Amino acid sequence: MGTPVSPGGENLKGPDIVTTPPGTKAQAIVDGDHEFLMTSTKTSPIVGVRGEGSMVEDVDGNVYIDFTSGIGVTNTGHCHPRVVEAITEQAKKLHHFAGTDFYYDAQVSLARKLVDIAPGDHDKKIFFTNSGTESVEAAIKITRWHTQRQHHIAFVGAFHGRTMGSLGLTASKPVHKDRFFPWMPGVVHVPYPNRYRPVAGVDTEDLTTFTIDLIEKHLDAYMVDQVASIFVEPVQGEGGYVIPPDDFLPALQRLAADRGIPTVADEVQAGFGRTGKMFASENFGFVPDLVTMAKGMGSGMPIGAVAARAEMDFGVQGAHSNTYGGNLVASAAAEATIDVIQEENLCDNAIVQGKLIMQRLTELQERFPKIGDVRGLGLMIAAEFVKDTETKEYAADLRNRIVEESYKRGLILLPCGRSAIRFIPPLVINEEEVTAAMDVFDEAVAVASK
Repeated sequence: MGTPVSPGGENLKGPDIVTTPPGTKAQAIVDGDHEFLMTSTKTSPIVGVRGEGSMVEDVDGNVYIDFTSGIGVTNTGHCHPRVVEAITEQAKKLHHFAGTDFYYDAQVSLARKLVDIAPGDHDKKIFFTNSGTESVEAAIKITRWHTQRQHHIAFVGAFHGRTMGSLGLTASKPVHKDRFFPWMPGVVHVPYPNRYRPVAGVDTEDLTTFTIDLIEKHLDAYMVDQVASIFVEPVQGEGGYVIPPDDFLPALQRLAADRGIPTVADEVQAGFGRTGKMFASENFGFVPDLVTMAKGMGSGMPIGAVAARAEMDFGVQGAHSNTYGGNLVASAAAEATIDVIQEENLCDNAIVQGKLIMQRLTELQERFPKIGDVRGLGLMIAAEFVKDTETKEYAADLRNRIVEESYKRGLILLPCGRSAIRFIPPLVINEEEVTAAMDVFDEAVAVASK
């Protein structure tokens, strides 16, 4: 296939830093943010005002290559013309009419597409949400309602959201849970099979067996028949972009089926083409009972969904609902997003460009051994930094310096895990942009490592 050109990229060329960020205009907005907004997760003092394809311009005229996609959201690139057109046309007609209480053709049309693309040939139904954590909350309720059980299994390193139900499943960083207890009870966490950081004493080739046996022991010892679901990220996101062994998810599916436990694949960050497949589960032949999704689903519009086996429908009005789920404008954006991903072969491009990034990172690792591990699928890639390759001690300070040196040179990056950097550019990125970005990253690593 040919390499696509980022839509609108002919207008925004980058990277181009004319004012060291934050510039004067950006600093004023950053100061206002600190004064009026509550503390969240800001990582870089970049104030975006315009975006096209893989490029973002800030208020001071700096142009950056965006390797964050708004935290895995703008998979079709910034302001893809087809998505903009779909949003504009719907906004002219009707913004909102509560699709949970009334009826929209837009919801039915989008639901058909989601049923078609979600893993598995079984009958499915869709519940629309506004975000990833709300999709996870809905999946918790669907599985509890369907099984009439109370407990859940999740994994160490998991990130499923920050609301109180999903927070019970999350086990990524201490700050997520500090001072918020009690969150949802009834969750048991087991180690995720991490090939770079395996459980002490466990050989890498035995990780799947170890994890599945551990779950079996938990079930037999005290969880009995009270497990409503097993939540798993096919590729762990905030936990460090950890990719499991190829046999892990199929083995987990067999265990769950034998025990009559629904599996929930959290595809919020990994879905919609990010890994080179529409959903990451497809890379492993994993067919979950439920799929949670959001982020890349709407190309920047706030929308999420759960695709569940049809027999898991509540079947009772009022058991679960919301106000904005499947909003008309967001639904239009989501349907256009799916069309763009499919018709412009963005999954294929994710594989092509992902291989180029992996190649550059592997070459860089040979020169900078503090890059302890390089891992990825498609355009969901991470480089983990360590103080020493033998001890694998985390090097968070070095990682943070590299992120800073990168944005000062026109490349926006985000951290993940305890000392990794994630590489998640829009799926429309082309070879020229990847090459420019990796040249910047190479320089940033060299400067930060001095």
